[in-house]
Amino acid sequence: MKVHVRYLLASSLTALLTPGLVHAQVGDAERGTAADTSDIIVTGTRVTGRQRLDTASPVDVLSGAALRSQGTTELGQALSNVTPSLDFPRSAAVDGTDSIRPATLRGLSPDQTLVLINGIRGHASALLNTNGSVGRGSAAFDLNTIPTVALDRVEVLRDGASAQYGSDAIAGVINLRLREARSGGGASASYGQYETSVKTARQSRNRHDGKTYNASVWQGFGIGEDGYLTISGDYLKRGYTSRGDLDRRVTPNAVTSRFGDPEVEQYTVFANFGAPVNDVWSVYGYAGYQNRDSTGAAFPRLAGNANNVRSIYPNGFLPKINVKSNDINSALGLRGELSTWAVDLSVSYGRNELKLRTLNSINSTYGAASPTDFYDGKLIYDQIVGGLDVSKKFDFASGNSLNVAWGIEYRNEGYRIREGQTESFARGPLGGNTALGSGAQGFQGFSPANALSRHRDNVSAYLDLEAQLGKLLLGLAARGESYSDFGETATGKFSARYDLTDSFALRGTVSTGFRAPSLQQQYYTLTQPQVTNINGAAAIVDTGTFPSTSPVATALGGKPLDAEKSFNLSGGFVFRSGGFDLTVDAYRIKLRDQLALSDNLGTGVNASPAITALLRSFNVSAARFFVNGIRATTKGIDLVAHYRLVTNAAGNFDFTVAGNLNDVKLTRVPTGTGTITVPALFGQQRIVSIEDGTPGEKLTGQLDWNKSGFGGLVRATYYGSVTQPASNLVDYVETGKHVIVDAELRAPLFGKSNVAIGVNNLFDVYPDRVPDSNVINYNNGGTAFPYYSPFGFNGRFLYARVNLAW
Repeated sequence: MKVHVRYLLASSLTALLTPGLVHAQVGDAERGTAADTSDIIVTGTRVTGRQRLDTASPVDVLSGAALRSQGTTELGQALSNVTPSLDFPRSAAVDGTDSIRPATLRGLSPDQTLVLINGIRGHASALLNTNGSVGRGSAAFDLNTIPTVALDRVEVLRDGASAQYGSDAIAGVINLRLREARSGGGASASYGQYETSVKTARQSRNRHDGKTYNASVWQGFGIGEDGYLTISGDYLKRGYTSRGDLDRRVTPNAVTSRFGDPEVEQYTVFANFGAPVNDVWSVYGYAGYQNRDSTGAAFPRLAGNANNVRSIYPNGFLPKINVKSNDINSALGLRGELSTWAVDLSVSYGRNELKLRTLNSINSTYGAASPTDFYDGKLIYDQIVGGLDVSKKFDFASGNSLNVAWGIEYRNEGYRIREGQTESFARGPLGGNTALGSGAQGFQGFSPANALSRHRDNVSAYLDLEAQLGKLLLGLAARGESYSDFGETATGKFSARYDLTDSFALRGTVSTGFRAPSLQQQYYTLTQPQVTNINGAAAIVDTGTFPSTSPVATALGGKPLDAEKSFNLSGGFVFRSGGFDLTVDAYRIKLRDQLALSDNLGTGVNASPAITALLRSFNVSAARFFVNGIRATTKGIDLVAHYRLVTNAAGNFDFTVAGNLNDVKLTRVPTGTGTITVPALFGQQRIVSIEDGTPGEKLTGQLDWNKSGFGGLVRATYYGSVTQPASNLVDYVETGKHVIVDAELRAPLFGKSNVAIGVNNLFDVYPDRVPDSNVINYNNGGTAFPYYSPFGFNGRFLYARVNLAW
């Protein structure tokens, strides 16, 4: 870690402990940042009534009002704005990942964070991130499928929790808690757009784009005397942004790419309910559906490109990748008491379907007869989970107690690939010309050879004990799981907390964790044209992604995939006094058998006559597949400080300072063990992406003020530099160290309604641009800024919002 950043965090902590300075993570009504110190949590503990600051593990509680009082329509971005250990980069020109962006917690893979909805396991996206983005090789939960209007709060457990919740909870758990309202309602409408000055290596220009319209509504209904039904709806329409540099290949030089956010139109509906059946039992459940239509751009093909047909595109063309996502989240449960034991029985179903199309493109092997729009096929993932949770608290003398919880869970997962239209993947009448690429340019469709349907089952059982012995809190959890595809695994967790005084407590945990290889990682297969650097020039190479047990992968060292395993240590303290509270937690996470997507074998240092001959028989020029074998150590410190000041004259003030220092080091990488020698199965580009692809330092300071319906918020976030690697060392780029400032002002309208105006990235800050010396190798100016940037590369965003309440 950089020494000056350590001093910065230390100085911030000292300032917070000085009277008159403060932190904020609280909110009320439709404003604020998180929850106050009396908030009851349900994540990381199975003891009812446990408060946020009374736990053995760090838990952030973020109110729905805090997430909605921002200039973003995305849940993932809103969480990243106020949670320093969470990163949500804005990838571009990396196919479907532009539309379904992954989030990382503590710099770990996106699929190493478990996401729950009302405490029930959520489902992963059908999309596998296969290109050069942060989170390459992962298939994770899509946070943006849950609109903020549907949320009461979000609880973020920053600790390993596989023994408590099962697979994926290596980095932590994000629990999305839906609104529970019997009455009342509200609506919101907002408009915003980017007003920015773009300064690339070769050009300066002003842009006014990314026009964003958002409307949401919610209403609570009573069911009987004590039941509730809360219905929420959200609509979003967002225009694309373009931040590319000048392309020297055209005369006069011009921006030929559309490097930026995709255009999006989506609507989402959610319903959450609960009602008593009798004096003992109650029924509950939720159902949500989202339809998202998103279109991003690939890299441009110029008029003289070998894969262009001038009779169709005399000036070249820019392929666009359209992703239509249909997402379902649902659950139904029954809870009550049986023989003095609390019983909760639930079943849930989740499904994500992605329809892919390549637009404004061509299959050059069909010549002038080629279509220009292609249906590429479908990706489908679904999940059924049935669970039984039982608990009871035993009270003893002197306030001592023991909470006993146990449960069983069954999970069935399915993954399917459906083929696209023939022209999207096939070689047409001109296919004998090997200079012509296969299928649709930009994104090639799935062929019948790619089509598949796979399922697996999982059964698990856990025991969770939590004892309060005076000022000492002890926790012990154990879990066993059995998968139908790769076998059995077991995990455990021990936690402890000791309150030395009413104001100060020490806490720590030791745990083991695991993550099962996803069906997407085991079975995804596709041949896709990839932009790569060959001898100093950008080139398109047909790259095949193969299952690790396929003949081509086996020859190159592929093996059946096993579960990732972790060993987590954490320790820290909690301090609170009056309206001030501070938590500091250090952690160390050791990973072994970590999964990753191999290098593109057949190009660069992995090009050899033997590999070329093997790949030719599979009609590809490069191949990649998933491998186990990475060992890594992640260590860092989380700091969250908060102060709430209530005054009669000046109003209420919430002050927050939160920081994360994080360091990831790979200690071992897999090597080729197949019949054909592979020089670098997992090369330096992939190592740098994992070690340096997320911020090593992130610090946020925020002030939120309100009085008599008026309010204001200002937030400053410091991001450490991130490295975006490339196939050649000369093309590595840094995002640089930057501070982003956001601000919002609110004023009352009538009743509980208000109006807000705000700006994200007030000072129009960009990551360090790709230097002019790199641009000719860096996709000819197609990527003018590093898309690994943790705060994006769109510049200043202005917005206005009207909130109605009744």
